[in-house]
Amino acid sequence: MLNLIYPQKVKLFCGLIFRSEEHLKKAKHALEKRFGDIDSQSQIIKFNYTDYYEKEMGKGLKRQFVSFRPLINPESLTKAKLYTLKIEKKMSRNKQRLINIDPGYLNEAKVVLASTKDFSHRIYLKHGIFAEITLTYRKKTFQVLPWTFPDYKTPEYHKIFYQIRDVYRQQIKSYTKKQ
Repeated sequence: MLNLIYPQKVKLFCGLIFRSEEHLKKAKHALEKRFGDIDSQSQIIKFNYTDYYEKEMGKGLKRQFVSFRPLINPESLTKAKLYTLKIEKKMSRNKQRLINIDPGYLNEAKVVLASTKDFSHRIYLKHGIFAEITLTYRKKTFQVLPWTFPDYKTPEYHKIFYQIRDVYRQQIKSYTKKQ
């Protein structure tokens, strides 16, 4: 008999990059229909860490993070990424995205992002989706890794993930008490 250990459920979140708050509102509505109620959302902040998206989406980009009340199994990250790609495509004009939606999850020990791009530090999941650990949580703080995106290295982003992590920890406590 195998004694396999299955992971705890995790907290799904999405980072949304956009210019128009109208597009943000539409995307959040579509995400809630699929993933459940939003239980945490950051302030809208300037996205000025890279010009990677400017050619496609224009200048003056902003970002907001949202997390969802229902906890998910970690392997659901693939389905989440595929769904966010559909939203991006549906909301595109002239094959140009109006919003970028990056799903990920966190648990008590790490922040994981989904990607469609392979790289040395990414692990293939399935259906063309990869995952990477972007931040680890040790010694009561988020730790960056050599491949962590510049914006994810900032105290501003860490503060957002501390808040989402706190919501997650309360949910896990409640979940554990019920069992």
